Amino acid sequence: MNDATFLHRQPIVPRRAFSLLELLAVVTILGVIAAIVLPRVTQGNDKAKQSVCAHNTGQLNSAIERYYLDNGVWPSANLSELGVSGGTYFPDGLPTCPVSSQAYRIDPSGATKHVVGHTNGDHSP
Repeated sequence: MNDATFLHRQPIVPRRAFSLLELLAVVTILGVIAAIVLPRVTQGNDKAKQSVCAHNTGQLNSAIERYYLDNGVWPSANLSELGVSGGTYFPDGLPTCPVSSQAYRIDPSGATKHVVGHTNGDHSP
C-alpha cells in the first residue's frame, strides 16, 4: 500500500444523535396520547366499580329480606348479623362498596328497608 493513502483518509463520521427539539416533539406527542387514553381507561374502571356496587346492593337486599323471613325482624343497620363467619347469608363476610371502600348499611329512612352503598345510594362516586 501507498503511504499517501493512509495520510488522506476521511475522518470517521460520528453517529448523529437526536436533537433537543426532536425529543421535545416526541415527549409532547406521547403526552397528548396519554391525555386522550387515560381518562377513558379510568372511566371504564369507575363504571365497573359502580356495576359491582349495584350487584352487591342487590345481593344484600335479597339477604336482608331472607333474614326478615327467617327471623321476623330486620337485621341491624350495620348488617352485622348477615356477615357472621360460617353463617347462611354471607359466610365469607359482608362485601364492601368498591366505590367508597366502606361497609354497606341499611337506609333508616323510609318504610321499606333497603341497603345503600356509598353516601347517596345512587351508585355515583
